[in-house]
Amino acid sequence: MSISAAEAMAIHAQADCLVSSEEISQAYDNMAEAISEVLADKTPLVLCVMRGGLVPTGQLLNRMDFPLEIDYIHATRYGMALKGGEIEWRVRPASEIAGRHVLIIDDIFDEGHTLQAIYNTLSNGGAAKVYTATLINKLHNRKVDFQPDFIGVEVEDRFLYGCGMDYQGYFRNLNAIYAVRGH
Repeated sequence: MSISAAEAMAIHAQADCLVSSEEISQAYDNMAEAISEVLADKTPLVLCVMRGGLVPTGQLLNRMDFPLEIDYIHATRYGMALKGGEIEWRVRPASEIAGRHVLIIDDIFDEGHTLQAIYNTLSNGGAAKVYTATLINKLHNRKVDFQPDFIGVEVEDRFLYGCGMDYQGYFRNLNAIYAVRGH
């Protein structure tokens, strides 16, 4: 069950800011530069992983000045839960991926199950090359054997929100990374 906006504000008032908006902006700049070096001459298909990838995708697209196409995919392990479960595929890409260079953008690389599953699906679907980008790499040893190609910042293993990540449906819109106190 979801919490109220007032309850969410009370949680946020006690949260720790782990990555400032200035640091996030610099991370987006660095990621966009690295992505541009690799993909500027490839006319890539950029896939936003909904919903968390919406904010990082928008921020990165504004920093990339080359021809590309945009689509989205929706696969989740969390929904409104605090802990991930089985992968649920809600929307697969509508765009043709065969023979394309594809860039998947998501908010966080936590354990990596969702991103790895999306990567495998697209790679097995005939993409010429699949790249992955996440704003956050959460530091812990519970990850799958997979690593994103482009990472913005590394953050300690806590319950995070902001920059596309939510706390019980709230705060995806914040331009810094926060951690729930005590988690």
